Amino acid sequence: MFIKILKKNYGKKIHYYASLVENKRIDGQVKQIVKAYLGPVTEDQIPYLKAAYAKKKPRLVYEEEK
Repeated sequence: MFIKILKKNYGKKIHYYASLVENKRIDGQVKQIVKAYLGPVTEDQIPYLKAAYAKKKPRLVYEEEK
């Protein structure tokens, strides 16, 4: 599963919408099935959403070096 971001242009304003999507092979073709619609998101929230659903979890908090 992964986060899919749709970008819509409304005149000069850009809106972002997020969905949780899963790839499945159906009759020999890969289909994307939307598992959850997350709704409108800001451009600042996109990297955090992608990191939350990434297979390899990135380290978002670093320990202080001693």
